[in-house]
Amino acid sequence: MTPTRPTVNPWLVALAVVIPTFMEVLDTTIANVALRYIAGGLSAAETDSEWVITSYLAANAIILPMSGWLATRLGRRNYFIGSVAVFTLASALCGFATSLEELILFRILQGLAGGGLQPGTQGILLDTFPPEKQGLAMTVFGFAALIAPIIGPTLGGWLTDNYSWRWVFLINVPVGLGALVACWAFVTDPPYLVEEREKFRREGRRFDLLGLVLLATTMVCWEVVLSKGQEWDWFGDPFGRVQVLAALFVAGLVGLIVWEMRTPAPLINFRPLGERNFAVACLICFCAYGVLYGQTTSLPGMLQSLFGYDATTSGLVLSPAGVFAVALIPVVGAVMARGVDARRLVAIGLVCMAAGNYWLSNLNLDISPSQVVWPRVLFIIGLSVLFAPLNVAAYKNTPPALRGAAVGLLSLLRNEGGSVGTSVAQTLRERREQFHSLRLGEWLDPLNPAVNTWQQSAQPYFFQQTGDPVGSNQMAYQLLDNLRQQQALSLSYFDVFWFFAVVAALLVPLAYLMRRSAAEPGQHLAAD
Repeated sequence: MTPTRPTVNPWLVALAVVIPTFMEVLDTTIANVALRYIAGGLSAAETDSEWVITSYLAANAIILPMSGWLATRLGRRNYFIGSVAVFTLASALCGFATSLEELILFRILQGLAGGGLQPGTQGILLDTFPPEKQGLAMTVFGFAALIAPIIGPTLGGWLTDNYSWRWVFLINVPVGLGALVACWAFVTDPPYLVEEREKFRREGRRFDLLGLVLLATTMVCWEVVLSKGQEWDWFGDPFGRVQVLAALFVAGLVGLIVWEMRTPAPLINFRPLGERNFAVACLICFCAYGVLYGQTTSLPGMLQSLFGYDATTSGLVLSPAGVFAVALIPVVGAVMARGVDARRLVAIGLVCMAAGNYWLSNLNLDISPSQVVWPRVLFIIGLSVLFAPLNVAAYKNTPPALRGAAVGLLSLLRNEGGSVGTSVAQTLRERREQFHSLRLGEWLDPLNPAVNTWQQSAQPYFFQQTGDPVGSNQMAYQLLDNLRQQQALSLSYFDVFWFFAVVAALLVPLAYLMRRSAAEPGQHLAAD
């Protein structure tokens, strides 16, 4: 079934739906750099402020896979416009929150509303543009999905440093109001969705309450484990919190899949995963976004802890990569329109991502900012080349009736990949820092001639400053220990980048498990 195209200029529709999606994806990273300011402003512990991120991601994850059902039940236009309205309202409430508990509650509301925007945008773009321009439409969506998490830490740091952490949320309000008006004016439902909605009403399908309970249990346990696992020592948690949550997650996931595959009116439709292209694309997208978020959260931390950059400056070091990503959007669309196999572009993108991370893993503490910029640029170029072809290949053989469910599943896996990448990066950095600290300290004792030489050269300097022979001796040893910790921390960050380089490289062969997806003249999604 080929959806009827709207009479409105498709680029107006694209602009209307991409802007709120951009803001929603931005909110997954923009608050990360402001957590300690939020904790201070609301008189809360910094570790408790992490729930500002966890609550949003958990709520987002609950809605994403069921967005197809909600769009069918309510009408995609109504659901999308309602999501924009509630997301904007929740953003305003977050900005004016007076306690951490209020902020977490409003972030949950924001995540529930924002969960419908990504899959809604993709579905609207695919139905709005003709087949020969759907690759270009996916590059437009890529602008939101790629650029937003890249500039999130930069924008969040700048707003926090120059204004207040509250503007991290309030910035959504004027943008959301403008997007709401545009969506109301330009977005419509295609005939096949109207027919599907009427069929849904005639059949009087019951709401899948058990599916919702299983979904909420699975996603909440998953997000809490990812967010708090390292703090609670993972499966070594003496209170058994991680063990219980992990067991509930596994039981909920198994129950969810079994129930949704057997119920006649599932809340989440897993059937799109039976198509090979879509299943492989989901796996690649999950891992690629894990690599993106793992690197995006690690780089600012490295720059601030080892090089003394503030939030704004570290963001500015990362921002040139966003310029290259924007510049590549039309280039990738034009290349795809010439009939290049999407698998080849996906493989090239993954190779660039692996090379960028490997480049970062070979740096040292004597680098200048430009030596961080270019590996990041190469990495983002790879992600930009990867994104649109992967989306085109994923939906190529998906029937329109399953497209809503497919978009929701892929969006869920993209977001959850980011959560996993962030958690893996944090865990790997902390554990490798401990490892390197112990290894570097194995020979730092008074019996080592090099240590004695260091002590003999450093102690007179501190004695000259303090006049205290005992204190100056301790200061010399403390300085040596500080250098050890600094080197251990730098090596742990480089290990993180090396790990993500390996992950990206291992994904390259997976691209060729998909069927060939290339454009024929006048039919951009035609296959062999």
